[in-house]
Amino acid sequence: MTDRNKKDIIDEDLYEDIDEEEMNEIVQEERRKAWEQAQVERENPKPRRPFPRWIFYLIAFMMALNVIAVLPGTFSIPAVDFLVTSAKLSANEEIKAYKKAVVTIETGQSSGTGFSINEKGTILTNYHVIEGESRITVAFPEKGLFQAEVEETYPSIDLAVLKVDGKNLPHLQLAEETSFEKGEEFFFIGSPLNFNGIANKGEILKYTNLNSWDQPVLMLDAPIYRGNSGSPVINKEGQVIGVVFATLHDDEEGRVGLAVPIDYYHKNK
Repeated sequence: MTDRNKKDIIDEDLYEDIDEEEMNEIVQEERRKAWEQAQVERENPKPRRPFPRWIFYLIAFMMALNVIAVLPGTFSIPAVDFLVTSAKLSANEEIKAYKKAVVTIETGQSSGTGFSINEKGTILTNYHVIEGESRITVAFPEKGLFQAEVEETYPSIDLAVLKVDGKNLPHLQLAEETSFEKGEEFFFIGSPLNFNGIANKGEILKYTNLNSWDQPVLMLDAPIYRGNSGSPVINKEGQVIGVVFATLHDDEEGRVGLAVPIDYYHKNK
């Protein structure tokens, strides 16, 4: 384990925004291309059309930019891949079973992910997902909506336990300890970018140390986005070995995800 100077970023920089200056540059570039195309067509005239094609393309492009401008946090081009990956993974019967136990958590100000750990309605999530919130709603994919109460909080390891009034609820099995090999594949399921029940996969890189933590956390090579806070890290045996809580930019690995090892929960409960 290395002790380097790192800054943990809680659910920030999880999608790419297009700022006003960048958008203006794109628009100007498309206008230039359209003008050049018009010049070429003027010098090499073709049969007249009732509506110039380049104008149609320009209008369509401007409409697309408007959509991007009003929904910058909901959709991003790099995020398209996770929809394709999720569709492929969700064809697997084991992944289908895991997804039934993963919930979307809605509060007054934000949303995140959690997962059921027993059939009686105990939910594990990140503390920062529910911090300061009095009204919390939990949505199971097949069991519907529940009002949740905060049962326990562990701010030092960014975990919280919620309780809903339910029975025979689908749930995931927790590993007794966090055990893995470098480069080991894992699955995670969550509610990134306002989508629900998105399955994805990645690799566990190593333990790493953070300035604000007394204990090392898991470093993940995985496409983690806003809303994945609280997603379970599921190993090949189908057991949860960690809980996603943040991302950061590592000097060696680039943009990576971070997860709380599940044995921290066992030690604190």
